[in-house]
Amino acid sequence: MLDSPAKPRVRSFFIQGPAGRLEALLYEGAPETTHTAIVCHPHPLYGGAMHNRVVFHAAKALSGFGFPVLRFNFRGVGLSAGEHDHGRGEIEDVRAALEWLYGEFRLPIVFAGFSFGAAIGLKAASPDPRVPALIAIGAPVKVEGRDYQYDFLQGCRKPKLFISGGADEFGPRASLEHMVSSLPDPKRLELIDQADHFLTGHEEELRQKIADWMSAILAGNLA
Repeated sequence: MLDSPAKPRVRSFFIQGPAGRLEALLYEGAPETTHTAIVCHPHPLYGGAMHNRVVFHAAKALSGFGFPVLRFNFRGVGLSAGEHDHGRGEIEDVRAALEWLYGEFRLPIVFAGFSFGAAIGLKAASPDPRVPALIAIGAPVKVEGRDYQYDFLQGCRKPKLFISGGADEFGPRASLEHMVSSLPDPKRLELIDQADHFLTGHEEELRQKIADWMSAILAGNLA
């Protein structure tokens, strides 16, 4: 992490997505940056948007390394065009955002997503060769009426960080531990004791866990 990173400038703009324009915000990074990052927001039908508190803190943690960090609203959210597509079209939205970010900077992209944004975004980011590292915050594993499976990560040998609350109602500890244990290394599961799905009151712990893991990745320590 940069010793004393200047407060990043924020740029507001639109990305062209498959269903029309996607509203976006970019923390502009340091000139000497080595990576960029993207953070995807939680479920649009339950108030999820790029201004979500967890998304904001994840973005701030990554911008602390001098990375340009992109947030955007999925289709049908805020000023983004289109309508919610139950996770199908949203995967294409993530791909469009990744394409824009790489086209703008030509640097490796760190993926992060919260809840729905993690489950959906990982499907786009995990096979993308431009994305060397993956962060899933509050990855849902047991949600009534919705099926979240992570079998697509079975062949993914990129560094993977999972951060969840120890009392996450949508990612019970046993289910989450079982899911993560089935995935290939390198991987890390960080549980924040007493925290719920939304990590209420634990934002600084979230930021520190992201910063510690990212520091290890940049140092070449993938454990």
